[in-house]
Amino acid sequence: MDFSVKKLASGAGVFFTRAVQFTEEKLGQAEKTELDAHFENLLSRADSTKNWTEKILRQTEVLLQPNPSARIEEFLYEKLDRKIPSRITNGELLGQYMVDAASEFGPGTSYGSTLIKVGEAQRRLGAADRDFIQSSMINFLTPLRNFLEGDWKTILRERRLLENRRLDLDASKTRLKKAKAAEAKAAAEQELRVAQTEFDRQAEVTRLLLEGISSTHINHLRCLHEFVEAQATYYAQCYQYTVDLQKLLGRFPGAFVGETNTQVPPSGVSPSAATIPVVPAVVGPCNPSTSSMTFTEVSPPSTGTRKARVLYDYDAADSSELELLADELITVYSLPGMDSDWLMGEKGNKKGKVPVTYLELLN
Repeated sequence: MDFSVKKLASGAGVFFTRAVQFTEEKLGQAEKTELDAHFENLLSRADSTKNWTEKILRQTEVLLQPNPSARIEEFLYEKLDRKIPSRITNGELLGQYMVDAASEFGPGTSYGSTLIKVGEAQRRLGAADRDFIQSSMINFLTPLRNFLEGDWKTILRERRLLENRRLDLDASKTRLKKAKAAEAKAAAEQELRVAQTEFDRQAEVTRLLLEGISSTHINHLRCLHEFVEAQATYYAQCYQYTVDLQKLLGRFPGAFVGETNTQVPPSGVSPSAATIPVVPAVVGPCNPSTSSMTFTEVSPPSTGTRKARVLYDYDAADSSELELLADELITVYSLPGMDSDWLMGEKGNKKGKVPVTYLELLN
């Protein structure tokens, strides 16, 4: 018990001495041992690394999981060392809704079969999204978080210890200056030598840790490359899935037009630039009295020929089809027994099948 009291009193005395030294330094009443320029640069570099790593980590978390409530839930699971529950992605949920809707509307209908195709594509997009998130969490976010919660905390602890050693050193210098008697000076000199040795030893330990920031940068650089690779793979998969879906829908065209016969190009793509369009659909005029919309299916002329303007570029799938360029005028007509979704088209000395959805029939 007596030993504990003495130890507590000694600790309180050291704390008070450091507090006095720190206050006098702030007031300009005591000298302060300055670290060399190289050491200061290491400290500044370490602080910048910590600050920017935090910002990059937080913003990447927002990118991967935009829902703040979900992020908080995942954070709590992580702190409790519990496995984060698997969560269905928005794309997968949308795909499931579409497939369920198709079951109710009838998978054999044009709308139902298209819902199934689009829904399955959305599921694949959602699965790719989940794979990208998992890869980024493991290969990018985890190393950043390990640095902040591991190496950086060690650096902070050693920096605080170095600051305490510096305060002890400067307090010893102050006592030596104030000592008058020879015995007091001798004791102060011995105390100063011990303080200087402890300060130098701690400065070396801290310096080595700060120089290790270079290794941290190399590790984060490797993780950054892996993040970019995962992102590139993800977007390539998304592009391929959507292109495949557009091709699938383009091979089985079904158009709906209103009285104005206006066509809607793919979202974000001008008609002249679209090469693999989605199935366009146009809403007819709304009847104010019933608030319902009227749709009529496009039917090619049963006999004779008509002029048609091409709405989008179309790449012929085989020699029986005619390649089209947006905005060009062609001659079209139907043949007995021909699928109503297709017409025969002619331009110059070339002819072949063309999908009705890519055309605006002219009078």
